[in-house]
Order: sequence, then structure tokens, then C-alpha cells
Amino acid sequence: MIEEIKNELAALADEADGLFLQRFFKTGPGQYGEGDMFRGIRVPPLRKLAAAYLAMPMGQAALLLSSSYHEDRLLALLILVGKFKLGGEAERDAIYRLYLQNTRFINNWDLVDASAEHIVGGYLLERDCGPLHGLARSGIIWERRIAIMATFHFIRRGRFDKTLEIAEMLLQDREDLIHKAVGWMLREVGKRDLQAEEAFLAAHYRQMPRTMLRYAIERFAEERRQGYLKGML
Repeated sequence: MIEEIKNELAALADEADGLFLQRFFKTGPGQYGEGDMFRGIRVPPLRKLAAAYLAMPMGQAALLLSSSYHEDRLLALLILVGKFKLGGEAERDAIYRLYLQNTRFINNWDLVDASAEHIVGGYLLERDCGPLHGLARSGIIWERRIAIMATFHFIRRGRFDKTLEIAEMLLQDREDLIHKAVGWMLREVGKRDLQAEEAFLAAHYRQMPRTMLRYAIERFAEERRQGYLKGML
């Protein structure tokens, strides 16, 4: 099955799109995606392939996840997300553990954002969330992004405490991609409970990185947004 799916991926490849995606995902020297390789396949065909290969054994999905090609890794994650949603308790447990054992391959923001919410957030929803704290303290940017993005699963179910905990842990993070993710999740909290978001902002907005704050207050009325940006609230 693994060779069959790689043949399908090769057939979908587009050199011009590959070059564009290499630039878009910052694969140059010193950039966050340095050295990553792209076949040149957009997301919709990958989602279609994932739906067709949900029966792929987990071991083969793990092999696909270790591919040097970005799209192969994204496809593997989409397959694992689909299997997680359909699986029983034992399969979900195995997928969650496989995911955390292979975070070195979940090494760009789109890979994290397509999977962390569903697998890590889905698994930890009714469990101890200590693993999120461990991820948030990681020296690896993508593990820290997994920590905050996993809480999107909680947000969608009206539970905001873990998002706010992880957001607080990441307030002093140095990476812009973490600032954006935290601000995004705070904005999502505010869509559902503006009072909860503003309580967090009242305590922390003066110390928040500017990008994080801008993302968090993006939907606010202009006067209030300027009040936060000018430190006048």
C-alpha cells in the first residue's frame, strides 16, 4: 500500500507548485522550514487521497510520516486524523502515542495545525493534560505549537481553561509562529466567551508580544482594539 500511495503522490506532483510551496513554507537557509522538500501538491487532492486510504495500517502511515517530502507527511497526518476519528479507544491510544513519538516529522505549522487539535486535543479532552505542559516547555518550536493548537479541540467544546494555561506559559516565547498561534487561540476563545478572553488580556496584554496581541484582538471594535494597542485599557 505504501508504494501504491507514493506512486499516486508522484503522479499528482507539479514542479511549479513545488517551487512555490518551498518559498511559501520558508525552506531557505536559516528559515523555519529549512531543507524541506515539496512535490507540489495542494491540500484538496491530499484530503481526497487520505479519505481513500483510511484503511492503511498504522505502521505504514508511520513510514509515510517519515518521508522527506512535506506532502507525504501531511497525507500521513490526515490519514491518522481520519483513523483517530473513526477508531475505538485502543486505536486512538495507539495513534496518540505514535504522534508524540514522531513529532520530529511534524515540523511545519500546517502539519501541526492539520493534526494537533484532532489527535492530541481529542485524546486529552477527558484526560490529564500534563502532556500539554511538557510540550509547551519544549525547546522545539513545533512541539510548543502542538501544545497550543491542541487546545482548539477544547475551545470548540466550550472549555477554555487549558488554552489560557498554555497561552500564559507561552507569553514570553521568542518565535513569531508561536505568537500567531497563541493569539489565534485567544481570538477563538473570545468568539465564544469574550469575558474570558478580556480577563486574560487584562492580566497580560502589556507583556504580550505585539503579534500575539494583534491576533487576539483582531475582531474587536476599532476603538477598543486601539486601546489595547496603545496600552490605555
